[in-house]
Amino acid sequence: MTKYEILYIIRPNIDEEAKNALVARFDEILTSNGAVNVESKDWEKRKLAYEINDFREGLYHLVTFEAETTSEATSEFDRLSKINDDILRHMIVKVEA
Repeated sequence: MTKYEILYIIRPNIDEEAKNALVARFDEILTSNGAVNVESKDWEKRKLAYEINDFREGLYHLVTFEAETTSEATSEFDRLSKINDDILRHMIVKVEA
């Protein structure tokens, strides 16, 4: 199993209930596609280095998990986060042990 981290930025004007539903949905995408030991935590609202979709701030969220190297979990997360308007940017990183 390979360890991964995903950092994604949620639009800052989302309400708390919708943000929690979004995070739960994307955590479920990972676990239903074979990821294990999913740890999901909020960072904070931070100023962005440059404007994205007219937003100057974003809510940062970090997810760590383990999955097979050729995992459906990472590809499905990547695909769905690209078409979700609430996620401004995301980055998937393989963590070296």
